[in-house]
Amino acid sequence: MRQALVAANWKMNGTKAQVAELLAGFKAGINAQACQVAIFSPAVFLSDVQQALQGSAIAWGGQNVHSAESGAYTGETSLGMLKEFGCQYVLVGHSERRTLFGESDEVVAEKVAAALSAGVTPMLCIGETLEERESGVTAEVCRRQLKAVLDKVGVAGFNKLVVAYEPVWAIGTGKTASPEQAQEVHADLRAFLQDADAEMAKKIQILYGGSVKAASAAELFAMPDIDGGLVGGASLQIEEFVGICNAAAQ
Repeated sequence: MRQALVAANWKMNGTKAQVAELLAGFKAGINAQACQVAIFSPAVFLSDVQQALQGSAIAWGGQNVHSAESGAYTGETSLGMLKEFGCQYVLVGHSERRTLFGESDEVVAEKVAAALSAGVTPMLCIGETLEERESGVTAEVCRRQLKAVLDKVGVAGFNKLVVAYEPVWAIGTGKTASPEQAQEVHADLRAFLQDADAEMAKKIQILYGGSVKAASAAELFAMPDIDGGLVGGASLQIEEFVGICNAAAQ
């Protein structure tokens, strides 16, 4: 039985005061024993997150990482640095990294491999644009993005990562894939992974990301192949995020 996982991606948002308020609200309201919870904060707040969540059941991670251990990569963050702040997870391949910062499938695969080598769990984000969905190539795009990583890290690597399916057209737009639309893609992803290894496909957590709200969460998470959510805007609101986590705990 796969345990539900709900992750908060704060993106480039927050102040020290807001971070403290959010984390206090999450700790008070979320039963992190009933479902797994992870917080992805901007790198500058990782120290605050570590101090606030240390000893709690809530995990945390970085929003991005470089695949190199160190070097002349101004503005980048290494896995060693993330581990200094207790990060158990790192987001890799988020659509904003792919589209705004030009990260290719190959770059994403390199980052996943580096994270696994460092003992940090990558949350691998995949998903199609509106144009790709309307062209009927959703499955093809998602499978290509998965395959690039599968070719790099193999089945052994996929046993140690989380997949987050996020239709790009539903991120920050207020549009959400219907539970049926999301389930269709999740089932296809699991079927694709099953061809590589049936046991891995059965165990891997596949999250849905794309304007998840407390009101829509229960219906989404009731789908057989949806194992939780990667939450953007709603994770900046205590009541909303707590509501989503409670829905996953059910």
